[in-house]
Amino acid sequence: MLYIVMCTCNSCFTGKKQKWYLGGIAGMGAVCFTHPLDLIKVHLQTQEANHGLVTLIRHTFRHNGVLSFYSGLSASLTRQATYTTVRFGVYEALQNYHKDRGEVVTFKMRLAYAAMGGVAGALAGNPADLINVRMQRDVRLTPEHRYNYRHVGDGLATVCKTEGFLRLFRGFEANCGRAALMTIGQVAFYDQVKDGLMSRDLISDNTIGHFICSTLAGTGATIITQPVDVIKTRLMQGGEYKNFVQCVLGTAREGPLAFFKGFVPAWVRLSPQTILTWVFLEKLRQLFPSE
Repeated sequence: MLYIVMCTCNSCFTGKKQKWYLGGIAGMGAVCFTHPLDLIKVHLQTQEANHGLVTLIRHTFRHNGVLSFYSGLSASLTRQATYTTVRFGVYEALQNYHKDRGEVVTFKMRLAYAAMGGVAGALAGNPADLINVRMQRDVRLTPEHRYNYRHVGDGLATVCKTEGFLRLFRGFEANCGRAALMTIGQVAFYDQVKDGLMSRDLISDNTIGHFICSTLAGTGATIITQPVDVIKTRLMQGGEYKNFVQCVLGTAREGPLAFFKGFVPAWVRLSPQTILTWVFLEKLRQLFPSE
């Protein structure tokens, strides 16, 4: 993937304009399939013990049932409707600005626009992300320690009433960095790899080609975002860490591998999420082509 990216970094891209809002719709469709994996990832990242993936899945199923794997789905869908729509929208809008003028879109520009889209998406999606983390973690807490939000709206209202509006943006520092890196990995890398492979006639613009490119993009995104994702999750769950720096130092005391807790389920979750998002998005682009 690195070879393809580097070989095409100076190439010109003047492709078709894309509708900015389709990314959020595709993300919402994808999360309906991947939410259970995200829930397990959160449990692995926030546990104090070192239980394995299989042990956590078995424990969750045995004590809470199958439906518990979809705890927090309403918050997850809201997050996609805000975070993913905005980050894809900013990225596409900035590219379309150049395409309208017949200007080239270079790889460096894609990286910059993806990072900008990620930061904007993090700001829009942070409240729903916080509620999502809390609702997912409730499954593992004793009844007296649970937040017990009925749905994302109840969670948002409760936080504003009991903790203040600004608490909805707890963990934004980590989420901001993660979102920028995630959008670079999932979106900019995808476009770059796709253009590189297609220019060499290694793939076609079809579902198989989209699957290959999105798999590579999802793997790259997981590697570069996992440390920030661990910090973001720990901050959002509440508890012992009061700020970003304290959380980083506390995690570092557990050893360097602590920053990669939950890597396997993160990859297992993010790869399908990336694949499904792009497969859905490419189909939506075909169904609703730009004018």
